[in-house]
Amino acid sequence: MTVFLSPANLARVAREVRRPNYDREAVCIGIVHFGPGAFHRAHQAWFVDKLLANDRRWGICGVSLHSPTVRDALAPQDCLYSLAVLDESTSYQVIGSVKRILVAPDDPDTVLEQLCAPQIRLVTVTVTEKGYCLGADGHLDMVHADVRRDLHAPHAPTTVIGYLVEALRRRRAAGIGPLTVVSCDNLVDNGARLARAVQQLAEAVDRNLAHWIRDNVAFPRTMVDSITPATTDALRERVTDALGVADRWPVQREAFVQWVIEDISSGDVPAWEGAGVIVTDDVPAYDRAKLRLLNGAHSSLAYLGLLAGHETVAEVMADGDLATFTVTMMQQDILPTIKAPRGLNLSEYVGAIVKRFRNTAIRYALAQIAADGSQKLPVRLLGTIHDNLVAGRPIDRLCVPIAAWFHFVRRAAAHGEQVVDPLAKRLFDIGRACENHASTDVPTFLALDWVFPAELTASKHFRSALARAYDGLAARG
Repeated sequence: MTVFLSPANLARVAREVRRPNYDREAVCIGIVHFGPGAFHRAHQAWFVDKLLANDRRWGICGVSLHSPTVRDALAPQDCLYSLAVLDESTSYQVIGSVKRILVAPDDPDTVLEQLCAPQIRLVTVTVTEKGYCLGADGHLDMVHADVRRDLHAPHAPTTVIGYLVEALRRRRAAGIGPLTVVSCDNLVDNGARLARAVQQLAEAVDRNLAHWIRDNVAFPRTMVDSITPATTDALRERVTDALGVADRWPVQREAFVQWVIEDISSGDVPAWEGAGVIVTDDVPAYDRAKLRLLNGAHSSLAYLGLLAGHETVAEVMADGDLATFTVTMMQQDILPTIKAPRGLNLSEYVGAIVKRFRNTAIRYALAQIAADGSQKLPVRLLGTIHDNLVAGRPIDRLCVPIAAWFHFVRRAAAHGEQVVDPLAKRLFDIGRACENHASTDVPTFLALDWVFPAELTASKHFRSALARAYDGLAARG
């Protein structure tokens, strides 16, 4: 008979596995989290688990907006689960910060009651960009089917935006007080986006409520970072061997983990710094460093690595020439465009990124990183190229991964395949027309004005550097 992880079986967990170092029965729920998936449980819940050793007011109630899968897996374990940290050697830890999981469609009234409990002071969110129901202009999409349902029946919400508006309406009416609402989704300016969506729905429901939310509710911006591979049966087997008991839904992530939160709040919030969270007045600077150094290098590794026949990030970093190229680009071409925020040593940050890239315990597929290039490259690399052009610094290395993306599109089309991208059809047509020569191919890509801004395409220096890079890579097929 299989023995599963549970409070009653904690004593059976292997001695070398870390367990909650606090009385879990004494923990109160102070945080409601929308989207209790793998990233949340490997990231925010891990930080909160560290908090609970000194402050037991911040247990988590997870809320799933759609699927009961996480609840059904973890409820028999009293929401305990294990985290595997993948590094040179794998370490394991039992996380106890999640106290309850609700499924909104099954029990919406209980979700609202939990949100309105006086001890709840913090709501966190990981529902992906799709969950915000935003239009192309970044505003709440008022014709979105779920938003229309919330407008029609605001007291019986279905979206995270609807739940927040209704909970804040009830808290205001009862005199309970506001909340701090923390978006932890991987979106630039995530707090402002969430705030705008909540205020727009509130405005449509009750203008006075919208004004109260604007004046009383904080939506801090954040930056989150840690690679979190999906849970597999192989992981479940490793966890069972390591713990000595089975876990229905363990999670895994790399050793590197970062959470940056803007220093604004509506009343009481956890003492984040004690758990290793960075609290700052300059989240955009951290975002910029991550987008340009980590994500820009990731995209470079993806397109150049695929062109060279590699499949994972670690494989590319084992290719001496490509690894040297990427690290040199980070140090000499990207670093000069970044102003270090207080508390971040950029040289150490680059070193940490390179170490993450070399981590063979993480199988980070290049094909996954290569998806959606038309959306990613403008913020990951083109801004850096523009800044170097303005400053009179070299851009030749930075143009190589852009040219590699062109070849990635061209080669996919030559095999009759569309790349995964919002512009997939248009890119396929461009790729089919390519002749593997810069003179004919590069201008057709640069005509994508949604990707390439006019100030770049008008630069002869940029066009010529990109053409040289494209022809230089053409020999690779």
